[in-house]
Amino acid sequence: MEYTMRWYGPNDGVSLKDILQAGCSGVVTALHHIPVGEIWTDEEIKIRKTLVEAAGLTWTVVESLPVHEDIKKRDGNYVQWIENYKISLQNLGKNGIKVITYNFMPVLDWLRTDLYYQTPSTALALRFEWAAFVAFDLFILQRPNAEKDYAETDIIKATNYFNTLSTIQKEKLAKACMQGLPGSKEAFSREKILSLLNEYTGITEAKLQEHLFLFLKEIVGTCEAGGLQMAIHPDDPPFPVLGLPRIMSKAEHARKMLEAVPSIAVGLCFCTGSFGARKENNLQAMFKEFASRIFFLHLRSTQRDSEGNFFEANHLEGNADLFSIVKLALELQFDENRTIPMRPDHGHQLQIDDQIESYPGYSFVGRLKGLAEIKGMATAIQRMSKN
Repeated sequence: MEYTMRWYGPNDGVSLKDILQAGCSGVVTALHHIPVGEIWTDEEIKIRKTLVEAAGLTWTVVESLPVHEDIKKRDGNYVQWIENYKISLQNLGKNGIKVITYNFMPVLDWLRTDLYYQTPSTALALRFEWAAFVAFDLFILQRPNAEKDYAETDIIKATNYFNTLSTIQKEKLAKACMQGLPGSKEAFSREKILSLLNEYTGITEAKLQEHLFLFLKEIVGTCEAGGLQMAIHPDDPPFPVLGLPRIMSKAEHARKMLEAVPSIAVGLCFCTGSFGARKENNLQAMFKEFASRIFFLHLRSTQRDSEGNFFEANHLEGNADLFSIVKLALELQFDENRTIPMRPDHGHQLQIDDQIESYPGYSFVGRLKGLAEIKGMATAIQRMSKN
């Protein structure tokens, strides 16, 4: 596998030298300073690529080339945003950057209710708690008619939970749920989220799915011409939130996309943490089914409970069984004679990580620990297979 680590650019507290010394051959990065929808110019791409290569690393995976909300809703200036997207794809292809990660989650990217959950080892992790999220939706965000989306038992639990919170704890919950997009230090506001949610009125799961297929059909020619691979990231968490539909949460969703747009340029960023947070997702079966269309790997494991809550577990623990996934990935690389880029995802924040400012889930030493565990597994599997 091609071992990489996510890098948020020159302002990232983790340096390129740190990533090189960690044992990576490349970085996964994006031009976060360019507003969503605007063109990634050849010049801007070259600047970033030159910076990465000067450090002795490669840049072959974009994470992410964001999809404008107008494209997801298919209104407003979506036609122009799609044209801009195609130009950005062409410019990336010209610079040898072939794997394009993106998502089709409306409004919010990934969502957690606690950015600093203390694990048994005292390391800090990202966590999603259903009662806390419902409490946020009902009593902090105060989304109109939100109560219609929840069972009475959920509302009772959320109410009881919310009533136990101090003012500081309520502020902490709000901050976690309204965390800004990756690579951005700008958080959402209550007013902004409500305004964006209102724009999605009437957009069902089927409609959003249709919009994804139409988007892919419009860009697939550009991708095929440039030898690009579109790797969609699954929903995180993998179920509807805030009344918004989710269309990349389970095997059925991925299957429908690949059937609707059967191009070799369309595939998956197989995130074991996102898919694994949904109990009915069989990661091993999904990996085998979609193997030839897996272009990028996010390796992490979540620990679920009976109520659907989960937190980021150690890479060797949790529900994902990364050993079997790494084994399948190595077999796939051998069978198809290709290298699959991967990165450790959402590492724990260890005490030593307090010295470096980082985006939640992207502490350096925590991810380095995950990377070491993954590389160790891969090495052991490869040596066992030769005996």
